[in-house]
Amino acid sequence: MSSDKTHIFGPVPSRRLGRSLGVDLVPFKRCTFDCIYCQLGRTTNLTMERFPFVSPQAIHDELAKRLINDNYLDFITLSGSGEPTLCKDLGRIISGIKELTDIPVAVLTNGSLLWDKTVRQELMNADLVVPSLDAGSARLCQYINRPCAGFDFEKYVEGLIAFRREFNKPVWVEVFMLFGINSIRADVKEMADIIAKIAPDKVQLNTVARPPAEDFAMSVPENQMRKLAEIFSCPVEIISNQGEIHRGISVVATCDDVLSLLHRRPCTINDIASGIGIHVNEASKYIGELIREGKISSHVVDGKSYYQARQESIV
Repeated sequence: MSSDKTHIFGPVPSRRLGRSLGVDLVPFKRCTFDCIYCQLGRTTNLTMERFPFVSPQAIHDELAKRLINDNYLDFITLSGSGEPTLCKDLGRIISGIKELTDIPVAVLTNGSLLWDKTVRQELMNADLVVPSLDAGSARLCQYINRPCAGFDFEKYVEGLIAFRREFNKPVWVEVFMLFGINSIRADVKEMADIIAKIAPDKVQLNTVARPPAEDFAMSVPENQMRKLAEIFSCPVEIISNQGEIHRGISVVATCDDVLSLLHRRPCTINDIASGIGIHVNEASKYIGELIREGKISSHVVDGKSYYQARQESIV
């Protein structure tokens, strides 16, 4: 088990969840998938083996300290450096968070382990679960998600359907649209047919907004996403990259806070400022310092500069 890693990061300015405090349950980049669009880059430990990576008490102690100074949150979100359902203590961690605060708990998962009844049971105390489905066929799933050995697409879909049947709180299915890959109407129709069987509360159509693992993973224009949304029978929300999350909250932040955020996701200057609750000038100061120290790098996507922690600076 890890004892020295910081497991709480952000708050993150989430396009889907508002102002979200992240809880990272797995080592960097341990996942069941190696998605071509992942903002964290290539998966370094591709596995389906679950493990108790962190003490639930350590998570709860760290979170309790953070909540003293920051309760202006829309969600506490289990996500971070990999697939959160790989953490064997997931259920205990969620239950402990619910004892600490009334802030809703969301879990962002690729859904690949929901065929496992134990995993489904451990998620029951969450307030919101957002699994993903990026393909309507095993062939396309292999190309986009590049799952680990032993993955079975039919089993994956069955797990998503079973979880929706058992979980009586909101389920949103995220579909990550990729230009020319899964944005063809026939492929979208296959996904829509599967999602109709899952029957989530809504579908979130997302696309590339931060530097992806592979350069050929390109974003789908919003006007095309709106046309594709008509194919789904469930309510659809298109995740826009427009607008900033800001509530006029002022907090004391450090370079380490910024670096911790950039360990888990690439961010713009405005993302950092709005997520942590600092002025954009202060965020710029920290970014400049971290660049000089060689701890972060920058990438340009759609004319915006995104900053990300270098691999060697990740604990």
